[in-house]
Amino acid sequence: MRKIVDLNTWNRKEHFEFFVGFNEPFFGITTTVDFTLGYQKIKDLGYPYFLFYLYKSLRAANSIEAFKYRIDNDQVYLYDEIHASPTIGREDHTFGFSFIAYDKDFKRFIDKAQKETTLVKNSTGLCHNDNTKRIDTIHYSSIPWYNFTGLTHARHFEFIDSVPKISFGKYSKIGSKLTLPIAINVHHALVDGYHIGLYLEEFQKLLNE
Repeated sequence: MRKIVDLNTWNRKEHFEFFVGFNEPFFGITTTVDFTLGYQKIKDLGYPYFLFYLYKSLRAANSIEAFKYRIDNDQVYLYDEIHASPTIGREDHTFGFSFIAYDKDFKRFIDKAQKETTLVKNSTGLCHNDNTKRIDTIHYSSIPWYNFTGLTHARHFEFIDSVPKISFGKYSKIGSKLTLPIAINVHHALVDGYHIGLYLEEFQKLLNE
């Protein structure tokens, strides 16, 4: 479900009108989160590595209103829930897009995610279908082969896009602490640096639960 945002009463009206016409309205940050406790839970309880922090990230994003705004036909909408559209790698080193519906219940989310992962792994091509094209998603990707300190995305600037993009890299160990790199790219007409800070704070709290 979604509802129209009344631009005339929205406190971001001028911000939206200023940034929405930019050729490149997205901005991004690259940082790290403390993955020490989260990784230990994965090891102790046998959670799927990528799906564990995908769930935590998506749950955090659903708690931040700014991450649930989307632009559709020049109108801003606020969605009740947003879902995940991560890339899934295959053994032949290609990948396919996927759609995983959000569920606050961790076990139900993991069950759905594992079924979708298996489906994509056993397919060919991009799997670019109506579900993976939905705008009530976050585009996720994982780059588990190396750590990174910066990241850019391929963009089609003539295509109107307001979907956040979140990418994860390979964790690093510094002493007894593990850090996980994360890159976050968002549409500046909808999201500011403050909102990214809220998301990171919530994501870290969920990783430590």
